[in-house]
Amino acid sequence: MPLLGVNIDHVATVREARKTNEPDPIHAAVLAEIGGADSITVHLREDRRHIQDRDVRLLREISRVGLNLEMAVSDEITKIALNLLPDQVTLVPERREEVTTEGGLDVKTHLARIRQCVDQLQGAGIAVSLFIDPDLSLIEAAKSLGVTAIELHTGAYADAQTTKETEIEFDKLREAGQFATAQGLLLNMGHGLTYRNVRRIAAIQGVHELNIGHSIVSQAVLVGFERAVREMKQLVTL
Repeated sequence: MPLLGVNIDHVATVREARKTNEPDPIHAAVLAEIGGADSITVHLREDRRHIQDRDVRLLREISRVGLNLEMAVSDEITKIALNLLPDQVTLVPERREEVTTEGGLDVKTHLARIRQCVDQLQGAGIAVSLFIDPDLSLIEAAKSLGVTAIELHTGAYADAQTTKETEIEFDKLREAGQFATAQGLLLNMGHGLTYRNVRRIAAIQGVHELNIGHSIVSQAVLVGFERAVREMKQLVTL
């Protein structure tokens, strides 16, 4: 059964909309753990649009489950990660003007720069995952870097508008997932997954963890955070 990683970025998004101290993403992380989350994910962006340095420091102190830090290949954020020592770092692409991460990391084009970052992080004992599109050549490039895991970008599957498009994108994820596990990589998936579309992804053989944020936070507005996480956990582990 896949593990469930809960991304709490958008709890911080609500807080930052008013530049106040509530809702506190630390409180959300505790409720997520009670609801069954296997790990907590936060993206410390260079522009600090939602998660703040204070948040990651406190999460490292209080989290009873794994802490997955999403970050760009950035010298500044790498230094923070090396001081923080999260359980895992997931390297993601990042553009200031994007609303959310729009695609996977271009591992092949930026191989040397990514290798330098990976070596620093893994040298400090931090497991590293790369957030990439379901492309076999990208998986091969990730494998060449010696990372522990990859996270396949499920956005195209989540955004598909027709049954045919959905099946095409699902098949890409399934094929890429099989290839990744055959390479000895831990297989994570995430982006755009919801209560309506997650079960097929969770059923893909070899999936280690699903990282889900926006849909859980949206549901939590209506039913509460602990319940929202528990409902997603039930879907993932059926």
